[in-house]
Amino acid sequence: MKLKSLTLTMAAAGLIAAGTANALNWGPSHWLQKGQSGQPAQTTSAPLPAVQDGPVAPIGPITAPNYRAIVERFGPAVVGITTEGTAKTGMKAMDDGPDDPFFQFFRGIPGFGNQFRMPQNDVPVRGQGSGFIIGKDGLILTNAHVVRDADEVTVKLTDRREYKAKVLGSDPATDVAVLKIDAKNLPVVQLGSPDRLGVGDYVLAIGSPFGFEQSATAGIVSAKGRSLPGDGYVPFIQTDVAVNPGNSGGPLFDASGNVVGINSQIYSRTGGYEGISFAIPIDVALHVKDQLVKTGKVQHARLGVTIQEVNQTLADSFKLPQPNGALVSSVVPGSAAARAGLEPGDVILKYNGQQITRSGDLPALVGMSKPGDKAKLEVWRGGKSIELATTLTEATDKVATNDAVDHKAHGKLGLAVRPLSPEEKQDTHLSSGLMIEDVGGAAARAGIEQGDVIVAVNGKPVKSVEQLQDLLSKESKHVALLIQRGDSKIFVPVPLG
Repeated sequence: MKLKSLTLTMAAAGLIAAGTANALNWGPSHWLQKGQSGQPAQTTSAPLPAVQDGPVAPIGPITAPNYRAIVERFGPAVVGITTEGTAKTGMKAMDDGPDDPFFQFFRGIPGFGNQFRMPQNDVPVRGQGSGFIIGKDGLILTNAHVVRDADEVTVKLTDRREYKAKVLGSDPATDVAVLKIDAKNLPVVQLGSPDRLGVGDYVLAIGSPFGFEQSATAGIVSAKGRSLPGDGYVPFIQTDVAVNPGNSGGPLFDASGNVVGINSQIYSRTGGYEGISFAIPIDVALHVKDQLVKTGKVQHARLGVTIQEVNQTLADSFKLPQPNGALVSSVVPGSAAARAGLEPGDVILKYNGQQITRSGDLPALVGMSKPGDKAKLEVWRGGKSIELATTLTEATDKVATNDAVDHKAHGKLGLAVRPLSPEEKQDTHLSSGLMIEDVGGAAARAGIEQGDVIVAVNGKPVKSVEQLQDLLSKESKHVALLIQRGDSKIFVPVPLG
C-alpha cells in the first residue's frame, strides 16, 4: 500500500520546488527581459459562432477555431500580474535529530541540537502570474497562489497601463483569488459553461509564461473532473495546452471564445510543461468569487468522511453492479456523515440526486455546497441501495474508546492475526480489530504489512479471529479488508487463493 503521489507543480509561478506554488521568482536581478505588448488590434467582427449540436462531420479536412479572432477580441482582457513581498532565508533549529534531512551534514559540530540555528534574513521576492478581467469596473480573477504572501500586487494591461491591485480575498482550497483595480470601462472576457465542454474539444490559453506577455497556446481537452492530491474541492479540466510558470491565473477559452477555466497547475518532473495541464472550472471559480466579493472569505461545507476509488475488485466484494461511487473508509465522529449514519464500507452513489461516478466527484459537490445545506445521499450497503440525509457542517468545524493474544493464520489470506490488546485499542482509537503479526501470500501482494490492523471485512466490523474466519469462509474470489495503518484507513481488495 505504498502510494506514489504525483508531482504537481503550480504553473504560475514560482519558486519551482517540490510542494511550492509561489509566483515565478525573478530573484535580485531578473534574467528574463519582459516583452513589450503593443496596442491590441481592433476588430469589428461579429460574436464568434457557438458550437453546434449534431452528428460528427465525416472524416476529412478539419477546420480549427478562429484563434486569431479570440485573441484579438478577448486578449485585451487578459492581464499580467506581478507581486512583491519578502521571504525568510536560512535554517531553523535542528530539532528533529537523525530524522532531520540535514542532520548528517551537521553531526559533530559543537552546539548542534535544539540550540543550533542558522541566521535567517528577509530577502525581497518578486513573482509573476496572469489573470483576466470579468468586470468593467476592474474586477479580476486569478490564482490564490499567484498573490500568496504578496505585500504589493501590480496589474498590467495590454496597453501597458499599470495599476496597484487590492486583493479582495483568496481561497487556497480552490486556488482562486479576486483582485480589484481602480479603473473604468475595461475590456472583459465572455464567460462560458464547463458543462458543455467535452473531451476532445479545442481550447486556448492566454497568459505570461516565463514573463512573455500575451502568449497564446492551444490544444484540446484531455479529461474532465480530475481529482488531484490536496485539491479535493476542484474537479479539474485536464488539457494538453502548453502552460508554464507565469501562466497561472490566466483564462482557458473554448472554441467559441468563452472562458471555461482558470489555468492553475501542471504535472511535471522538471518544473516545466510536459504535456499535462489543469484548469479550475469557471463555475467553481465564480462560486468562490461571489463569496470573496461579499465577505472576503469562503466557507466550504464538510461531510466528514474519508473516501477512496471503487475498482472492479472492490465492486465485486461489495456486490456492486459496476465500479462506481465513493467508498467510505472512515467516518469522523460527530460529523455530518456520522449523524447521517454513514459507515465504513458504504459506497456513496448519489449526492443530492447527482451521480457519483468517481470518488473525486463527491468532494467537489460537497465543496460547492454551503455549511447548513441539506444533503441527501444514496448509499450502497449490504448489497442494496438505501437513502440517508444530513445537514452539512463547515470544513473548519471541530467535531466531537483484556483480549487474549491468539495467533491464528488463515491460508486464504496469508495472514497471522490476533485481537488488539487494551493498550493497542487506546493507541489506535479502535474498540475492536485484529493486529496483523505476519503477512505473506495474497495479502502481502495486495500491500498489507505487519503491524496493520484489520478493522472490517467487506464493510462488516471484525472483533475476533473466529469472526474473520467465518466471513472469509463465505467468500470464494476476493474480499475488501478495511486496514488501519497509523491514523489512516483504506479498503484493500485481496484475492482469495
